[in-house]
Amino acid sequence: MSQPASRTAAPAFSPLRLQERPLLWQVAAVAIGTLLLTLSSWIEVPMIPVPITMQTFAVTLVGALYGWRLGALTVVAWLAEAAVGMPVLAGGSGGLAPFVGPTAGYLFSFPIVAALVGWLVERGWNAKRVFLAFAAMLIGNGLCLVLGALWLAGIVGFEKAIALGVTPFIVGGVLKSALAAATLKLFPSGKAEPKAP
Repeated sequence: MSQPASRTAAPAFSPLRLQERPLLWQVAAVAIGTLLLTLSSWIEVPMIPVPITMQTFAVTLVGALYGWRLGALTVVAWLAEAAVGMPVLAGGSGGLAPFVGPTAGYLFSFPIVAALVGWLVERGWNAKRVFLAFAAMLIGNGLCLVLGALWLAGIVGFEKAIALGVTPFIVGGVLKSALAAATLKLFPSGKAEPKAP
């Protein structure tokens, strides 16, 4: 007898398979993910008005490893920690000020970036095709720069936003994309097992 066509297909690639784990595992994964995001924020090269950090490395990697839904949820949880004053952002900052200042566009882009990278990785842009994994990470970094610069342009003008909020981050974005793709390669890959009828 043929299988019903209406079955929902599992993601083609999900290294941690968190969507199949119990809720407690998923809650623990979110907590670990927010810790990774915090630590990546504290690795910082101070610049004005936007510092260089390892945040986009962590955001893209969390999206790739957790999948688009849980990846985005983890980033939102981390931003919520920041909003209530926990020192989880660059320079150990927290509170509402970063969400209205020059870096706000980058912060608001992070859940979108995690979701996009997770969605691409689930559809084959993964460690089995390392160039596509790199491209997924690069697209995520690029989207972060675009959305961050659009917000920054409203504060300092378009030309300054490009000069201060995009150009200094291009090489770092490429390097962080390569590092995230290489890190993804460390995790087991393969198709999710089909569920029994």
